[in-house]
Amino acid sequence: MTNRKGARDPGAEELNGAIARRLGQLRRVRQQSFDELALRTGVSKGMLVQIEQGRANPSIGTLCRLAAGFGVSVVELLSEEDAKTSAIQIVGAEQGRLLWKGPKGGSAVLNVGTPGPDMLELWSWTLMPGERYESRAHAMGTVELIHVHSGTLDLESEGCVERVTAGAGARLKADRPHAYAVSARARARATFSMVVQEPGTRIQSPL
Repeated sequence: MTNRKGARDPGAEELNGAIARRLGQLRRVRQQSFDELALRTGVSKGMLVQIEQGRANPSIGTLCRLAAGFGVSVVELLSEEDAKTSAIQIVGAEQGRLLWKGPKGGSAVLNVGTPGPDMLELWSWTLMPGERYESRAHAMGTVELIHVHSGTLDLESEGCVERVTAGAGARLKADRPHAYAVSARARARATFSMVVQEPGTRIQSPL
């Protein structure tokens, strides 16, 4: 979603348009003003206006705050359709949402998730050598399960750095600041899957 090179990204524009329409829909249904939503989420009124007009490129953290403010999951915030209730739901490869682009070619894709307010999400990440993604605390009780497919990933939390190699996994308490990184000395990118379990609690700091 975030293109750090500043080039036009049709996929990002399409996603921003969907978010804009969904934000307007949720605000109208809940009869919330921009001032009320800003107070509830901690996202500034000006930013909310830009997002609803499709002129902003919201970060993953901003999306999480908006979803929590409405009591929905991020997946529901990104979808203009109501969640289906069938026992099996297929999410095609083309339906994955690219929500972050790293400065060296890394990416974070939200593959599939459940409706809120309790959230369970499956992500696919790629970090190139020298890339780092910093995340502020998620809602209290949030846990991330990580499995590294290739390369070596550094997990950072509370002053500790743990290195996770290909084939290994990790459990991370994500209700505190944390980061994912690949050393600039690494010879290859790191690819990993992440499952995020976030309880439907009150607004917390953004990613």
